[in-house]
Amino acid sequence: MSVRWKRTHTCGELREDQLAQTVTLNGWVHRRRDHGGVVFIDLRDRYGITQVVIDPQASADVQATVAQIRNEFVLSCTGEVQARPDGTRNPNLPTGDIEVHATTVQILSATQTPPFDLNNPALEVDESIRLRYRYLDLRREDMQRKMELRHRLIKAIRDFMDAEGFWEIETPILLKSTPEGARDYLVPSRVHPGQFYALPQSPQQLKQLLMVSGMDRYFQIARCFRDEDPRADRQPEFTQLDIEMAFVERDDVMGVIERLYLELADTLSGKSVQARPIPRIPFAEAMAKYGTDCPDLRFGLELVDVSHIAQHSDFRVFKDVLANGGIVKGVRAPGCGSYSRKQVDEFTTLARSLGGKGLVSIAVEDGGLRSPVLQHLGEDVTQRIAAALSAEPGDLVLVAADQPDVTNTVLSRIRLEIGDRLGLRDQNSLAFCWVVDFPLFEWDDEEERWSFVHNPFCGPFPEDEALVATDPGNARSLQYDLVCNGWEVGGGSVRAHKRELLEQIWQTMGYSSEQIHEQVGHMLEAFTYGVPPHGGIAMGLDRTIAIFADEENIREAIAFPKNQQAIDLMMRAPSPVADEQLSEVNLALCPSQKQ
Repeated sequence: MSVRWKRTHTCGELREDQLAQTVTLNGWVHRRRDHGGVVFIDLRDRYGITQVVIDPQASADVQATVAQIRNEFVLSCTGEVQARPDGTRNPNLPTGDIEVHATTVQILSATQTPPFDLNNPALEVDESIRLRYRYLDLRREDMQRKMELRHRLIKAIRDFMDAEGFWEIETPILLKSTPEGARDYLVPSRVHPGQFYALPQSPQQLKQLLMVSGMDRYFQIARCFRDEDPRADRQPEFTQLDIEMAFVERDDVMGVIERLYLELADTLSGKSVQARPIPRIPFAEAMAKYGTDCPDLRFGLELVDVSHIAQHSDFRVFKDVLANGGIVKGVRAPGCGSYSRKQVDEFTTLARSLGGKGLVSIAVEDGGLRSPVLQHLGEDVTQRIAAALSAEPGDLVLVAADQPDVTNTVLSRIRLEIGDRLGLRDQNSLAFCWVVDFPLFEWDDEEERWSFVHNPFCGPFPEDEALVATDPGNARSLQYDLVCNGWEVGGGSVRAHKRELLEQIWQTMGYSSEQIHEQVGHMLEAFTYGVPPHGGIAMGLDRTIAIFADEENIREAIAFPKNQQAIDLMMRAPSPVADEQLSEVNLALCPSQKQ
């Protein structure tokens, strides 16, 4: 398929093979330079840049046109391809051996001055300006490179899945609202007053129903929607690779994804994979060693529980925490023992911002130990804590004491901060791991009931099925998450495919029979017609692309994202709608909700 439209070549195509040819190029003015009557224009499109030369001998019409040209004008230039003179060739440009001497120049579109410099590779401009003018931001080489990566990654996924025997099947966008872990976006129905569709948080139920349908191996590049509080790795709408497979066990699904992601990493990321095969870490071990179920394994510095040592201290902070069911854990910062009080206080401030009460610091020196609470802890306990962390002279140990969830949250983030400060988080490395053996349920203190850890369709370990009703807190889930460099890039499970088991899971979560049939009655009915054992996974493509592109913010991997307040600054959405539109869908706003 030709990429040309009213042009003979793209701006990244011409080489010395085309010398003496007359060509037509279209594109944007990347840069204009006037050298004493000779004008040089770097003409740009998404394929590259070609230098166009307007000689003093050019016609008066061409000279008049060129005098008007500024950066980001859209031009059509026709001329002869010539070799650049010796000493002027540009080895950093694929088209750097040639230039086009223009005989005609046409302005296809003029422009006002852009709100920021599109040609500056070290762009420093507020993100809100970039999002407000996203159509300009996307012209930049850096953004076009990320959009090309996105295209190539999705194409590679489709090719891989087809070769593995999967069918790509689309599922509806307008669905029924069901509890799947986040708030739904609701769409009022005009033809059914007072009733609503929901935008899909994922195609979870539909892909399971496709297994009931005998489709066997399904995938979809699926658009999903969740009304969650935004953050750097979340968007209200996002794209995932959605997969479901029949007649499989956990290893079958994980095996497909492992092969896919290692292939994507090798061919598209430009980074090295730290370990093959991808290691597996039980959930309990991940929480114990890293304080999170999304560990960054590019470096060590594992957390160490020192509660058994701290209990022998008279330090009141530790004693009170342990008496109330809390834990005492620490992390080592190698070579940071000489940190100033101000530098140590920065860690403490970070801990408090995460809900912690503070940190205990222990500096290991050649002559002994230094700590603000040394006299309260005692020399022996302090020494044993430092030894448990394998601390050596010159190291700093940071200890947190609180309830397990708070302690883990604080120290997992402190660990990453240490990794950043010491340059341990190698941007050229991909540290994948599988986190497995999750609990099936977690207790919701606010609602005083059991809730699902991942989604209400996960199956338990076969030997734990009886625990769903008798001991939910100890039932393990056949869930598996793929983590890369501290980000969860995907998660899935083998499903509860027996009707009675699925119904029991919902009963354990406190749903009545009427509520269960209202929410998932269609699933229960389908599960009476012969259901194959099945499992699947959903992979976050925005996160995957961001990791491959060295971006910490998934907005950099999306063409038209929302900002951190879930606002589209370019389209100015969300926005009010006319009363007539509300009336059509039988809605009215409460006065207090109007701006």
